[in-house]
Amino acid sequence: MAKAKKGVFLKRALFLAVPAIIALVLLIRFLNNSKAADLQNLLQNLPKEISQSINSAASNQKSDADLLKQFEALAADIKKKHEEQARQFEKERKALQKQIHELKQVPEQATLREKLVYAFRYDTKRKFPAYIWQIKPNFDSDSEDILVWERNWDDKNPGFVHEITNEDMAETLVRHFYSSIPDVLEAYESLPSKVLKVDFFKYLILLARGGVFADMDTNPLQPVPNWIPENIEPHKIGIIVGVEHDASSPDWRSRYIRRLQFGTWIIQSKPGHPIIREVVAKITEVTLKRKKENNLNTNLRNDLNIMSWTGSGLWTDVIFSYFNDYMRSGILQKITWKEFHGLVKPKLLSDVLVFPSFSFNAPSIVKKDDPNRSLYFITHKGRKSWKTAPKVEGN
Repeated sequence: MAKAKKGVFLKRALFLAVPAIIALVLLIRFLNNSKAADLQNLLQNLPKEISQSINSAASNQKSDADLLKQFEALAADIKKKHEEQARQFEKERKALQKQIHELKQVPEQATLREKLVYAFRYDTKRKFPAYIWQIKPNFDSDSEDILVWERNWDDKNPGFVHEITNEDMAETLVRHFYSSIPDVLEAYESLPSKVLKVDFFKYLILLARGGVFADMDTNPLQPVPNWIPENIEPHKIGIIVGVEHDASSPDWRSRYIRRLQFGTWIIQSKPGHPIIREVVAKITEVTLKRKKENNLNTNLRNDLNIMSWTGSGLWTDVIFSYFNDYMRSGILQKITWKEFHGLVKPKLLSDVLVFPSFSFNAPSIVKKDDPNRSLYFITHKGRKSWKTAPKVEGN
């Protein structure tokens, strides 16, 4: 009985072992003969059902990859169109906001300064507008040098709108921009001389539209964009001025209002700047006060009268007041004329970029080895056109 069971066990062992041995031999032969039989031959020798399954899986994988690429391309296209649409919506929103703002009426009960703020908003982040404004007094003849300087402003600033107005056009612009602020219009019309009106106009147009105002007796040596130093970010600047006078002798009071004054023959500003706004407000108030007191007549051949009313004396006082108003300038320490005394390179305080006196009053002949050569932007002839004007309008 034991022998019978032992025989059955051996038969079963042989039945299982023989196929295993055969399979192992075939595997070894396949591995040793891989160069003669590649994967493609192996696939061809597989059963038909298995081969079809593998081909179907590969085809599905390729189809999925193509489909994924199509989805990615579609998503990129949708994103691009969405961004373009968003930019268009933002552009339309700003245009609509501007139209709504222009349609709003300035509250009648508002103060003069509130009306100016309401009408001309100051946006620190916006760029300097590409405008160059000049006004040609009617009594000033078109000399050859003036015409050359006009062309130079155009040639050196091809991307700028260069507007040269006369006194009549200037008055039209003032009426257009300040129609909702009657005090400004009254002050402008009440000024006793065209010279004072020309002076007032530069602040009025810069407050409303911004850009560069340049007196007619200025000649550009470099394009306007070159004025901003590379180490200063343009969005941090709201206004650009230059030193007009830095006293070196004790008799400065006979010719100037302040020991150090900022010039007005070149000003670059963003619209609505608080300094420009305050100058407009002060000129308006002083003029209306003089009118009420019947004290508008003055000798316009006196430099100090011009400087203190509409010129660089008033301009300088307002700038220093701005520096020393922490709420507006953000400057903690007291700023005096000493901050700019002997200035030899541009200096940024708050959002006011101040240039040395030679930047906007450069020598007519510049030597190649001049260390200040790169900071020479404007030559100023200082013609003082009010010297040829009548003392009082109509006289």
